[in-house]
Amino acid sequence: MKQIHRSLFTLMSLAVLFSCTKASLNYTEQGNWVGRATFSGIAMGAGTSFVINNIAYVGTGINPLTPHTKLQTMFSYVASSIPNKANGYDSAYGSWAQVASFPGQQRSNAVGFTIGNTGYIGSGLANDGATALADFYSYNAGANSWTEIDSIHGADSSYPRYDAVAFSFDTTAYVLTGTNQLYFFGDIWRYSPTTNTWIQQVAPPNPFSPRSGAVSWVYNNQGYIVTGYTPGSSTATGNLCYDFWKFTPGPDNSTTGWTRLRDIYNTSPQSYDDGYTDIERTNASSFLILGQPSGDKAYVVLGSANGIDVTYTWEYSMSQDLWNEKTPYESTARTGAVGITLSLPSPVTAGVATTRGFIATGLNQGSTAAFSDCEEFFPNQVYNQYD
Repeated sequence: MKQIHRSLFTLMSLAVLFSCTKASLNYTEQGNWVGRATFSGIAMGAGTSFVINNIAYVGTGINPLTPHTKLQTMFSYVASSIPNKANGYDSAYGSWAQVASFPGQQRSNAVGFTIGNTGYIGSGLANDGATALADFYSYNAGANSWTEIDSIHGADSSYPRYDAVAFSFDTTAYVLTGTNQLYFFGDIWRYSPTTNTWIQQVAPPNPFSPRSGAVSWVYNNQGYIVTGYTPGSSTATGNLCYDFWKFTPGPDNSTTGWTRLRDIYNTSPQSYDDGYTDIERTNASSFLILGQPSGDKAYVVLGSANGIDVTYTWEYSMSQDLWNEKTPYESTARTGAVGITLSLPSPVTAGVATTRGFIATGLNQGSTAAFSDCEEFFPNQVYNQYD
């Protein structure tokens, strides 16, 4: 299995502290963050989410007031519809509602994904803050009920982890990377609900960085993974990954599914990446906003860089393989928030994107405080244009 042993790097020198002083804090970039309905549960972070039939489900995680009693509660979020306005501004807020609690043991830093009309949550970090988990559960929204499914394991061993990511497709999903506090994983596991089994796949090729706390998304039936923490990697700066990869699903154990994209750090002699100074981070959040006049885009926001929470928001163009900095997240910097992508109802007004991006919950550095706010991002508005 492709992995890095954490103890090999405990004597490494500390990275230079990340500077938060940037012109971007003057909000000169394009983009507008707009408040939405406050999360109905207690303030929390390091939770997870999935989407079924355009309803987001958010839960598990940490309440810092009781850090050794992690959460099982789950909530659904229904976004209010956007009126037919060219600016896409929505004056309503959406609504949260509690649903059936997650049935496994309390946890944080789990991973969630959707296959068809079923949501899944599994892996994560147990109450003791040390034990990584490998169990998984499926959620039936129509019945509002959970069912335990197969855990991540091979013939001879279980492979627990937390801070993993997932790619979900029409009939299968893949869980990859993460850590168990001893190792940082670079492996990938394929789940089929038809057989209720996990099958380990061929690991991504070198120089893919084993990592934890990355972000991922699926676009045009391809998975993307970027950012994360990886001690000692040749493709990292300050232990933050700068390698960026695209995955195309294929037959089990395919060795041809990975494509390396352009780095998210200034490693090229060309000028396009000269401004790539603060994309790298860990425990960030991501979402997609599709159907924009300028093309489909992914967004990476929040997270931690060298021990400091950041608000920098970056936009990625799948068609160009280029990044563009946008207005920073307007509320408090944080880590472990959930990113949510929801669709607009059809037909969509001309000039308005077909999906929407939200950020909710999160923790401050050190997990001493948590948040319950929820904000939506409008990438082509002027900052605070319609607040």
